[in-house]
Amino acid sequence: MIALRQLSLQRGTLTLFEDAELTLHDGHKAGIVGPNGAGKSSLFQLLLGELTPDKGEVEMSGGQRIAHMDQEVATLDRAIVEYVLDGDHELRETERALARAQTDGNAHREAELHGRIESLNGYSARARASQMLVGLGFLQTDLERPLADFSGGWRMRVNLARTLFMPSDLLLLDEPTNHLDLDALLWLEQWLIRYPGTLLLISHDRDFLDAVCDHIVHFDHGRLVTYRGNYTLFERTRAEKLAQQQAEAAKQQARREEIERFVARFRYKATKARQAQSRLKMLERMETIAVAHVDSPFHFTLPAADKTSNPLLVLDEAQLGYATESETHVQLEEVRLALMPGQRIGLLGPNGAGKTTLIKSLTGELALLAGKRVPGENLAIGYFAQHQIEGLDLAATPFLHVQRLSPAESDQSIRNFLGGFGFHGDDAFGEVGKFSGGEKARLALALVAWQKPNLLLLDEPTNHLDLEMREALTEALASFEGTVIIVSHDRHLLRATVDEFWRVADHRVTPFDGDLEDYRAWLKARLEDVRRESRTEKRETSSPRIDRKAERRAAAERRDRMRPLKRERDRIERRMTETEALLEEVEEQLADAELYTDEARKDELTDTLARQGDLKSRLAALEQEWLAAEEELEQLEQALQS
Repeated sequence: MIALRQLSLQRGTLTLFEDAELTLHDGHKAGIVGPNGAGKSSLFQLLLGELTPDKGEVEMSGGQRIAHMDQEVATLDRAIVEYVLDGDHELRETERALARAQTDGNAHREAELHGRIESLNGYSARARASQMLVGLGFLQTDLERPLADFSGGWRMRVNLARTLFMPSDLLLLDEPTNHLDLDALLWLEQWLIRYPGTLLLISHDRDFLDAVCDHIVHFDHGRLVTYRGNYTLFERTRAEKLAQQQAEAAKQQARREEIERFVARFRYKATKARQAQSRLKMLERMETIAVAHVDSPFHFTLPAADKTSNPLLVLDEAQLGYATESETHVQLEEVRLALMPGQRIGLLGPNGAGKTTLIKSLTGELALLAGKRVPGENLAIGYFAQHQIEGLDLAATPFLHVQRLSPAESDQSIRNFLGGFGFHGDDAFGEVGKFSGGEKARLALALVAWQKPNLLLLDEPTNHLDLEMREALTEALASFEGTVIIVSHDRHLLRATVDEFWRVADHRVTPFDGDLEDYRAWLKARLEDVRRESRTEKRETSSPRIDRKAERRAAAERRDRMRPLKRERDRIERRMTETEALLEEVEEQLADAELYTDEARKDELTDTLARQGDLKSRLAALEQEWLAAEEELEQLEQALQS
């Protein structure tokens, strides 16, 4: 158990906690949310014993093994799989002791240590470490490469794998999704759902929090407020609380009406495409979400250019990639696309397939290897990527950054504009070099918005942004009238802002006829194909001459033994489909705004929320059963083939 008793903590002149209380029991998975600078990371430092509270106590049940990601990476010459294995200190020490015993010829000690390694699951350790690294996006051929070969973002992934590999009872993760793409994020999500210990997770990804967490700890003006349930339930509960505060009623009503008008306007533009319909449902839910964030310090719009072209930009028979003096690396071939006014596109695809290459080629920053790039006469591009943040003038202020773009603009209009991005008062004149990563990202987004583009190209725009700023960005993008192309691992942002997906995979850019759930299914099927091909290659390598009659007999035997397991898996899939349908019905009921404001329907709200929680728990349990059945099927198939 973790308990904070009457805890107060001050950093410099800033009070982070004042008489804070918090209790979390073993096995809880708690999402830690609140604005940047509220003290979320300081809470982790308190639990790790790196900070001492000014007042109060931190109580933790004894014997807890804590896993927490190191920020510094020292052993850069170490192969990444070895670096991950180093995370299990007890296993490594036992292996060293075994090597000493073998050198000394101490057979009794050697046998004892072999038993110890077995009890630590040491003989499967390398396979487990490799599986984690592959799940986080590394190739099998990467595993023996030294850490120094990889960029900072990839080193963070190795560090994350090492942290997950550590045996632990308490896992502390601070923004683990920041350097992940969508594929790796989905893998991490499933791993954390299965994690048996206590989890404290700082994240600004609402879908990730929804999937993983059963409690939310909210940093609310120096207090720690615990909510049962996931992030969506936290928002609804908080919205209900705020609705009861008379001072907020007028602001909430204004936000409701604003969202209602926006949804009504969009409804007539929605097509029958699955993602467009998913977006419409998401927008209808935004009314409740907006109420929960009515006290957010961020609220801005993204104005589009007055003039546009049709098409805005064309790539014809384009070949995309990188060319150096020694070689040419082609990532995408035969790319044909025409961007039209008002299109809203999300890019999906495996890591390294070329999503960022496509965006850089659209901007003109990366020259085409072959083919044509034809910009429209009135094309105005707004481009956001992580290197835009690195390109900020650290000695300048937010005000000066905007003023340089528009020297004739009035001081007050610049200050009003920056206020929507959280730079209020003197913050607009703060030195950028002293800003946090989140503040720099907000400024970079503000500079894109100020230039009124008609084509927005956004590559992971939510990295470093807290939940309030992500929600403000989602609303602004949802109502942006220009063309949008987004690469993001934030599924809430994608659902609310794009109408169609393009899949970037296998050296091609193709329309993807589906939504994010369809993409998850595609990823799973693709992984199964890769595994199947790998098993086929192994069989062909080891058995060049095949006895066809024996193979048919073996195949029949495999089918007989696997049939009951397949029936069980299919039964679970049917129950999952039924549960998903029921959950969709309940969430449609919860989209009714009157349910939260009509006092006579309070019991109905409570019952409906409880039913939603029950169905989500049931669905999560079924997913675990399905995964177990799939693993059992795969293990049996491998055993029968060996």
